[in-house]
Amino acid sequence: MTSPELAEEVLDDLELLRVRDPRGLLPAVAGAGAQVRETARLTEEAQLSRVTGGGRPRGLVIVARREGAVAASVLRALLGPSSPVTVDVVPGPDLPVWTGPSDITVVATRTGAGRYAVTPAYEAARRGVSLVGIGADDAPLRAACSTARAPYVPLPRSRVRHTTLWSLLTPLLSLAAELELLDPAAADLGAIADALDEVATECGPAQESFVNPAKTLALELLDALPVIVAEGPLAGTAAARIADQLATLAGLPATTFRMPDQRVAACAVLRGPLAPRDGADDFFRDRAEDTDRRLRLLTVRDTHGGEHDGAGEREPRSAREALLEALHTAQSANVPVSGLAEHGEPERYGRLPRLARQLAVADFTAVYLALVLDAERAHPG
Repeated sequence: MTSPELAEEVLDDLELLRVRDPRGLLPAVAGAGAQVRETARLTEEAQLSRVTGGGRPRGLVIVARREGAVAASVLRALLGPSSPVTVDVVPGPDLPVWTGPSDITVVATRTGAGRYAVTPAYEAARRGVSLVGIGADDAPLRAACSTARAPYVPLPRSRVRHTTLWSLLTPLLSLAAELELLDPAAADLGAIADALDEVATECGPAQESFVNPAKTLALELLDALPVIVAEGPLAGTAAARIADQLATLAGLPATTFRMPDQRVAACAVLRGPLAPRDGADDFFRDRAEDTDRRLRLLTVRDTHGGEHDGAGEREPRSAREALLEALHTAQSANVPVSGLAEHGEPERYGRLPRLARQLAVADFTAVYLALVLDAERAHPG
């Protein structure tokens, strides 16, 4: 197991980080704010009004996988159960049988290639369904959208795999705002981009480990088994994304629990057989003979998602109350805790900018872990 001392040397060696990052993951993550601004411009040029001009649809059907599916899940969580339209996320290539002319289909993919992107686009056009495409500039999906005279958001080929979430989410937020499903202030792309830029400054490779929230978290997770606890549905979507990034980029398994409905399971894990048995976690312990991973609680907060979510339960709790119970359980079981992007003054950010900060810190952390472990050169792609 890599020692914290060696890991910190790697994290603070800019040339070594560059050598271990052949795909340019760090610059791509740092450019998330620029992604939002560029994609917002490309979305405006695509003229979504061609599909939004007819008013609200019966439903949004978003055909997406991986990062596209995460973006769609974020939108669905933002709209919540009171949304006036349904939001369905499907992997493709087939559209739901009920999809018809009163719906809008969005095909959201980084590449815009393959039958999972192209087939549903042609099928939507055949059924008379309004269509929006998101994909690479010269992709087959663009041709399908052109045939259907549908808006297409062309993403530059420079987009790096595993770092394109904001390129796919930005058009979805714009679409929801134009359909008046989201308040324009809630989907303020400028504020989101500014929040992402702040994280890039705080967590960039030039910032040393002791003042860098992402490098600090990477060191904390180096020999940890993360238990990610999320406050409500939107934070739950972020937690799933974070776990996927940790697994995909760094090979680190993580479990996620969405509060309040998974409160019992989360607390059982935190006080279960993997909890520390020898007192509080000692960061400075000798790792040379320590081959076991230790639980670490990672919290993802959403103060807007903390309302009661279980009126029919015997003991209804809000997401906030359930998260506080998990924190208390972790403390009593000597499980260390990391709060994601809780540095600075997180309360000064709106809901989406705060989510953006959390996802950005997590992306930086996953990349730093991958570079410490040299996973990118060992398993490129």
